[in-house]
Amino acid sequence: MNSLDRLQRDLLLSTHRAIFNAKPHFAHALNGQYVFFSNHTSHLDTLSLLAALPPSLRDLTRPVAGLDYWDKSGLRRHVARKLLHAVLIDRDMGGKDALAPLETALDDGASLIVFPEGTRLQARLPGPFKTGLFHLTKNRPGLALVPVYQENMHRALPKGGLLPLPLLCRTYFGVPVYNNEAEDKDQFLVRAHQAVCDLASLFAGS
Repeated sequence: MNSLDRLQRDLLLSTHRAIFNAKPHFAHALNGQYVFFSNHTSHLDTLSLLAALPPSLRDLTRPVAGLDYWDKSGLRRHVARKLLHAVLIDRDMGGKDALAPLETALDDGASLIVFPEGTRLQARLPGPFKTGLFHLTKNRPGLALVPVYQENMHRALPKGGLLPLPLLCRTYFGVPVYNNEAEDKDQFLVRAHQAVCDLASLFAGS
C-alpha cells in the first residue's frame, strides 16, 4: 500500500470512529497472524473491525469480500483493492478454488477478516456459519482464530440502507480459538459460532 492509499484509508477509518464513537474491547492481547471471524449485519462491518485494530496489525490485515459486489464500480473497486487491500473472492465458484486467494494471503503472512455467515443478516446474533472457515483453517492447527462481535451495526446501516445513522457501536474481540483435529466440521462450526454469541452475551448485556 502506498502512502496516498494509506492516508485515504486512515482518514476513512478515523471518520468512521468519529461518527460511531467506535471503541474496541479486547479480551486478549493481539500480536501475530490471525483470522478474525465476525457476525455480519452491515457494509460498515469491515470498516468497524479494521478501525478497531491496533495500527501495527491494520496494515497486515486483509478483509475478505465478494467480487460480485466490490468490483461493480470504479469507486467500490478503489475502496476494496486500494484502501482496504481486500481479498476479493468469487462467491459463485465454491469449493477449494474459491478459498485459494485466502490461502495465498495467509501463506504471505497476512491476517484475514471473514464473515462466516456468508451474507448480511438483520439480527443481533449471527446465523449459522458456512463451511469456508473450517476448510480454510483445518490444515493450520497453529493459526489463531479470533471471534469478533460487532454491536449495533445492523441499526447504524441496515441492509438496504443508504445513509448511516450516528449510533453508538462497539467491536468486541474474544480469546482465540483453533481448528484442531479432534473435531469434525460440524463440531468446529458450532464452537466457532458459539464463541461469537458468547461475546454478545458477555459484553452486550444479553
